[in-house]
Amino acid sequence: MAHYSKQELLEMGFMHVGDHCMISKKASFYGCRYISLGNNVRIDDFCVLSAGPAGIWLGNFIHIAVFSSLIGSEKIMISDYANISSRVSIYSSSDDYSGSYMTNPMVDGEYTNVFHAPVKVCEHVIIGSGSVVLPGAVLNQGAAVGALSLVNKSLSEFMIYAGQPVKEIKARKRDLLVCAELFEQSWSTQ
Repeated sequence: MAHYSKQELLEMGFMHVGDHCMISKKASFYGCRYISLGNNVRIDDFCVLSAGPAGIWLGNFIHIAVFSSLIGSEKIMISDYANISSRVSIYSSSDDYSGSYMTNPMVDGEYTNVFHAPVKVCEHVIIGSGSVVLPGAVLNQGAAVGALSLVNKSLSEFMIYAGQPVKEIKARKRDLLVCAELFEQSWSTQ
């Protein structure tokens, strides 16, 4: 996988580019000036990030796997150590499906009723392959989402969820917090 250099990313107009980023040259970016990349961010082939003025904010040690997308005009925040598995779609904007309005971005706004709400993916969240996260969702620290799930609400911290729409399955272990502390200590000595 060929990656952009930090200089190439800055020339593309990103709001911020941290150190040690591995951003595939096969990924697509729209609204780069509204996208902030933290340190140690990896974005794989065929991902799409399309940001509006509220921005897409990626923390540190983030992985966004192949074919994933982050799209919308409201803020999307992905916090440290979050993992977005392949084919995950995160939306901060969504059309009105009721039939009361027209849909799609090629129609003038006066005829549509697009819903916009920020999405927050907190520290140590993992989202399984093929899942969809809708506008307004907050995935609190340590939440885990099983593959092919629909997240249409906010999730409690350190709980495992799955389904369409997601349902709480069971508590998630917190051992990873100790691992993270040890990792950060080792990283700071490098």
